[in-house]
Formats: sequence, structure tokens, C-alpha cells
Amino acid sequence: MDKFTKDKWHRKQAVENFNKTWDLIEKKDRTKEEDLEMIHTAHASRFHWGLAGTPLNYARGEWQISRVYSLLKMGDSALLHGERSLDLCLQNNFGDFDLAFAYEAVARAYMVIGEEAKMEEYISLASKSAENIAKKDDKEYFISELNSIKLRSKA
Repeated sequence: MDKFTKDKWHRKQAVENFNKTWDLIEKKDRTKEEDLEMIHTAHASRFHWGLAGTPLNYARGEWQISRVYSLLKMGDSALLHGERSLDLCLQNNFGDFDLAFAYEAVARAYMVIGEEAKMEEYISLASKSAENIAKKDDKEYFISELNSIKLRSKA
């Protein structure tokens, strides 16, 4: 397989696994098997982006893995990948919704862990970052996602 073909194949795998993960994220009543599949497809997507993508793809992949772990109440793993997404955004000067969502991922991970002060700190950073989201629809969607972060004790 030549390099171009390998890159194309890895990109296809990355996109397919990202989309499958997203479908599972949005599914209301996942089984335990689907929860595991969601973990596997998120990591598979990020793995393939690592072979044929860009730092922006890596950041988005890390964000998605963090979201999966937050949904599954695996806070430490969510934080690890949320912080990696944020690091990639900061290192590469990614702004707009990518940076806002990276802060959101870290805030959501701290919500799962139960660290209110850190959660609030990153909600504030995410909110400030949202001011730079160019598209109105993207900004509205982001704000709705950010507003879903709250500790159970305050819900």
C-alpha cells in the first residue's frame, strides 16, 4: 500500500469511528457493550487521526475521548484527554469553538470528579473563550453544552 493510499485509508477509518462514536454519544439508552464500543471507537478514531491527520484532528479526537469518559463517569480519564485537547489547542493557537470546547472538556471532567472550584474555573475560561466563536449557531450550541455542566448536588 503506498503512502497516499495508507493516509486515505486512515482518514476514512478516523472519520467512520468518530461518527460512530458520536452516534453512541447521542444514544439515550446504551447497553454496557455499547459503552465499551464507544470507548473503543473514540480511541480508534484518534489513533487513525494520529497517523493521517493534523494537530486540529488530534485536538478534536482528544476532546471526543474526554466526552466519552465524562459520559461514563470516568473522571480521571476524561481529565487526561480533556487536558490533552486543551494543550493541543494552546500549542497550535487554535481558537474559536475548538479552544472553547477544550476548556469545556476539562470543566466537564472536573464535574465528574466532583471538584467544584476547578470545574467553575474551567467553565469561566470556556465562557470567556466562547466570546471568540465566530458563527452564531456554533456559539449557541457551545453555550447549550457548557450550560449542561453542573454538579449533581446543584442539579
